[in-house]
Amino acid sequence: MGLVTVGELKPAFTGKRGFRLNSSIRHASEWPISDVSSDLTVQVGSSSFCLHKFPLVSRSGKIRKLLVDPKISSICLSNAPGGSEAFELAAKFCYGINIEINLLNIAKLRCASHYLEMTEDFSEENLAAKTEHFLKETIFPSILNSIIVLHHCETLIPVSEDLNLVNRLIIAIANNACKEQLTSGLLKLDNSFSGTNIEPETPLDWWGKSLAVLNLDFFQRVVSAVKSKGLIQDVISKILISYTNKSLQGLIVRDPKLEKERVLDSECKKKQRLIVETIVRLLPTQGRRSSVPMAFLSSLLKMVIATSSSASSGSCRSDLERRIGLQLDQAILEDVLIPINLNGTNNTMYDIDSILRIFSIFLNLDEDDEEEEHHQRQFRDETEMIYDFDSPGSPKQSSILKVSKLMDNYLAEIAMDPNLTTSKFIALAELLPDHARIVSDGLYRAVDIYLKVHPNIKDSERYRLTKTIDSQKLSQEACSHAAQNERLPVQMAVQVLYFEQIRLRNAMSSGIGPTQFLFNSNCHQFPQRSGSGAGSGAISPRDNYASVRRENRELKLEVARMRMRLTDLEKDHISIKQELVKSNPGTKLFKSFAKKISKLNSLFSFSSLKPSLSGKASSESRFLFQRKRRHSVS
Repeated sequence: MGLVTVGELKPAFTGKRGFRLNSSIRHASEWPISDVSSDLTVQVGSSSFCLHKFPLVSRSGKIRKLLVDPKISSICLSNAPGGSEAFELAAKFCYGINIEINLLNIAKLRCASHYLEMTEDFSEENLAAKTEHFLKETIFPSILNSIIVLHHCETLIPVSEDLNLVNRLIIAIANNACKEQLTSGLLKLDNSFSGTNIEPETPLDWWGKSLAVLNLDFFQRVVSAVKSKGLIQDVISKILISYTNKSLQGLIVRDPKLEKERVLDSECKKKQRLIVETIVRLLPTQGRRSSVPMAFLSSLLKMVIATSSSASSGSCRSDLERRIGLQLDQAILEDVLIPINLNGTNNTMYDIDSILRIFSIFLNLDEDDEEEEHHQRQFRDETEMIYDFDSPGSPKQSSILKVSKLMDNYLAEIAMDPNLTTSKFIALAELLPDHARIVSDGLYRAVDIYLKVHPNIKDSERYRLTKTIDSQKLSQEACSHAAQNERLPVQMAVQVLYFEQIRLRNAMSSGIGPTQFLFNSNCHQFPQRSGSGAGSGAISPRDNYASVRRENRELKLEVARMRMRLTDLEKDHISIKQELVKSNPGTKLFKSFAKKISKLNSLFSFSSLKPSLSGKASSESRFLFQRKRRHSVS
């Protein structure tokens, strides 16, 4: 009779997430063909249905109310959820045709049955009861099925909300996700007791990528629900990263040069900013060790800066800066190279102010940790404190060293910006405390690059810039380079040579034992740096101890070399003396002996070498040793 068969209504599956209706569904006006002429025309959207009153009135309470007057022959259902497709299926159900309920049409049919009031009050086993049974048996127990149906509910608002279908689907997703997490945890516990280490076949976030089909509002509600149910933060972080990458579609810009060539539409920027701000609000609680990768946080911050004006997104930006600062020791150079907002008045390439705030957050956190450690160690003795400082695996020590290296690399990178002001560069260089840098070679390299790129800066600024470098912490190679660097002011070169001389003099006069050198030279070996801004002040015990250890190793090496030279000289002296004893003192032997002794005394100052080892070296022997030390490779 021209009716659409059940097989024609069956949807075609194209994958786990994407579905489409079969194109063989016929137009609604082609049915039903009956010997009885139709007495009712129903207008739904752009489609008209020529139907009969009795089948519809027997199952639909809404149509029964609309047909109170028997003379009515046409009605309009412009607000019918699901449009003509959903109404067609509901009408066929009224005619007794067996329709197929599946993942594609369950949301439409449930909303249509609610809109048409197809409940048990008007007919047994009505469409509302049928669809509700399908939801409970097939949809709610499955995470993936619930996500698919929830996605279809996006076009059925507000009926899907009034029906509470959206909320029930979200709760089902959260409950099933946490149930899987509990099951996986119990399985791991059983494996640990049995001695087997079997990884689960499917990860806990296997369903997280499916959430990318949801709009931002539904996604936000799902993530909030799973967080409230106790889903672990690692899984939540992976879900947020997956959704962000899918939603932004690679629009996060890392290269400022590419950003200058890209003109983004205002609506596109607004949408991107809304997505990023929502994701930031959904991020797990931040700690020193967060499950959110540093690269992801940095990308979000870059997007916020690129898509917002200077006055907007303030709280979002502050939150991201705080999160990055708390785990700054995990960052690499690319993570802190934040491009400047092109809409601003600043002509620099990178956002220096943001980096200043990020590093300050990390340093303030480090100071809080130091205060806490001070209270914990106030009853310990000095031996225990020295042992703690000597620990190379100390997390706090390794973190501050990583951050100091990151800062030096960042300074070297931004130094190539011709628009970077000297005051900004100095503010960053002086931000770290003295004990954060064991070696100042990285900072010296950055300053040298800045002076090379900015040759026309004032002499006063050049002097202030070089004062940020602690000359005592430069390596021998850096000192040699600095002494010949014409870009540095004369004061800097003199200071480098002065401290190099002090270092060599201390090595010469350190015939005392290593232990005595360790405790007697701490106060004089490292004078405090003046004029270094925020970085000036008392040197920390950790800095003292590390520097002393380095100097102690150099001292031992020099002492070993001097002992070898002394041993060789003593052997020569003994051999010559034995020759004199064995033979009579002839003229030829006496002359050769005198020449050899005079040669040894002139080259090595043998008469003054032994006193130098006991801490009483003459000025002549000290000068000779210093000159030889400066050309050594150590």
